[in-house]
Amino acid sequence: MNTMTAQPAETVIQVRDLTNRFGSQTVHEHLDLDVRRGEILGVVGGSGTGKSVLLRTIVGLQRPTAGRVHVFGEDLLSLPQERRSQIERRFGVLFQNGALFSSQNVAENIAMPLIEHAGLKRAAAERLAGVKLALAGLPAGTEHKYPSELSGGMVKRAALARALALDPEILFLDEPTAGLDPISAAAFDQLILTLRDALGLTVFLVTHDLDTLYTACDRVAVLSQKKVLVVDRLDVVAQTDDPWIQSYFHGPRGRAAEQAHEQIRQPQTLKQQAARMPPEVK
Repeated sequence: MNTMTAQPAETVIQVRDLTNRFGSQTVHEHLDLDVRRGEILGVVGGSGTGKSVLLRTIVGLQRPTAGRVHVFGEDLLSLPQERRSQIERRFGVLFQNGALFSSQNVAENIAMPLIEHAGLKRAAAERLAGVKLALAGLPAGTEHKYPSELSGGMVKRAALARALALDPEILFLDEPTAGLDPISAAAFDQLILTLRDALGLTVFLVTHDLDTLYTACDRVAVLSQKKVLVVDRLDVVAQTDDPWIQSYFHGPRGRAAEQAHEQIRQPQTLKQQAARMPPEVK
């Protein structure tokens, strides 16, 4: 009998007792969350629940009112600035609208963190930018274009290439498929899965896109009532007895996303079953 048990996944982000308050408005209060190495964690919640605020707090752009944020086992809020900067260089961040500099072409946008944080010369940084663009699925020649010359999907991929510039271990994505057509959004979801598997990334993904949750996410965290109401596999989360969760996952859009996922998954399951059949049965 095999008595070996699987080792629990390492926690790379640990948020404890987090409070974010803006004047008289409390967005988070006593919020706890763990993110495991190598997972894609989807973060969802209604308008005003502070999904992007939570992301910005973890990456250091928003200092919380109270609480602790540990990343790679270190308390970011108490670290000296130099050490904190070293930790933050292990992050890649894609902001909601891409946040590319309009006055710079794509290569220059991607090269900037390589020049500022890795100390590369401009020519070397822009050559490496081409590699990052290829990773993000953009064709040769895109590096010379300006953000205004790109489609919405290309802007998101260029911003992703910039987020990958410093070879991060954790990728933070804020509504990466917002504003994309369904085909572009589905392609982006597959790209995130491919990059996670190829590069060993941990992905913290703020989204409202149900298709993204079904396609890409290992676990889902729901923000509600100023905290993480539940975090688990999507099938478990969807059964949580909460009005917002029931409306979100079991309303018309939720049912459509689940049915589409089942249609994709069923042929794959049949292929796997056929592959396991003995030759005489086949």
